[in-house]
Amino acid sequence: MTTGAQTPYPARPRRSRLRTFLPLGVAAWLVLEIWLLTMVAGASNGLVVFLILVAGLVLGSAVIKRAGRRAFRNLTETLQQQQGGMLSEARPNSEGSGLTMLGGLLLIIPGVISDAVGLLLLVPPVQKAVSRHAERTFERKLRETARGSLGDVFQQARMRRPDGKVVQGEVVRDEPGGAPGDTPQGPRPPLTR
Repeated sequence: MTTGAQTPYPARPRRSRLRTFLPLGVAAWLVLEIWLLTMVAGASNGLVVFLILVAGLVLGSAVIKRAGRRAFRNLTETLQQQQGGMLSEARPNSEGSGLTMLGGLLLIIPGVISDAVGLLLLVPPVQKAVSRHAERTFERKLRETARGSLGDVFQQARMRRPDGKVVQGEVVRDEPGGAPGDTPQGPRPPLTR
């Protein structure tokens, strides 16, 4: 019996900022997109808004199709070079297919802001800057993850009782009509090293 007051469950870990603010950001973005489309419709007419949405759909589809073909062509060239035994050289135009596809997807999504960001992602200097930033962020997160030990991961994966004690063991099922540990094919073979 313990004398101090213990909480039956450990404190929940804090939610990340992304999980906290992402739904709010998406909702604000949707409201802003709808508001901007109504402002454009009020300044001109509904036909202009319709033409903007159709133009974004057509242009975004063309961009995604072109980027997909370029990525597939680069993949087949790389595979052919590897099969031929040649060392693959880094091609300067082989990067950016993913960001180009993202730009096309943003063009397809109805809205003025998504169209502007999609068009911005199609500009090569912007693609390079976004790519470098994403690469640095990914490497930093990877280093932060590598600092933690595997013991932390295994500690989090263990089953815990409500009083905080670790429960280790194995599950043994008794099957009706046989000895404990028997399988339908017969007795289980002994464990050996």
